[in-house]
Amino acid sequence: MTSVHSPPSDAWDPSRCTRTEHCPPRCPRFVDKEGRAMLVRRVEPGDRDRLLEMYERFDDSYRAQGLPPMSADRREEWLSRMLEEGRNFVADLEGTLVGHAFYTPADHAEPELAVFVHQDYHGRGIGTELCKRIVASGAATDRDAIVLEVERSNRVAVHVYRKLGFETVRDGRELFMRRSLEEESENPFPRPSPAGA
Repeated sequence: MTSVHSPPSDAWDPSRCTRTEHCPPRCPRFVDKEGRAMLVRRVEPGDRDRLLEMYERFDDSYRAQGLPPMSADRREEWLSRMLEEGRNFVADLEGTLVGHAFYTPADHAEPELAVFVHQDYHGRGIGTELCKRIVASGAATDRDAIVLEVERSNRVAVHVYRKLGFETVRDGRELFMRRSLEEESENPFPRPSPAGA
């Protein structure tokens, strides 16, 4: 059995990584808590239909604040707008998209983060990795901060956001949280940890 803290022998091990000037702010290679290697990368033109497929299979109980939209027409319109206006990343597991995160509008000083992981892949560190990718991208593109709204009852998400440096700015039924990037002298999350640690 593979330890949750070490990748299987055939998976990428980030401890052996040597960064170059050609690397993106955060390496796209990621090993989740189950030892599955995947890419967490920028959205590519061919991803739109695969994202729609992921969202079509999204269980209603995992929707937050009405997102992703339930009707196919509204879902397509929403996704098109996010792909056009936002900076988007996907978790790609051997050609299957299992997660999507973005901040929007991409050119705003304090864009808003949203992250969605298909319910079959929860608890594997994928959402956390997507959030780290967003923060690293925001820092690299000189955003002042990343902001988000999260339902107070979503304790797992709130815990992850706090662990990544988000602070509660406004408290209510939904929390408004902010992660400042103004004092980041360099990328706060330069490379993934093995096995999603």
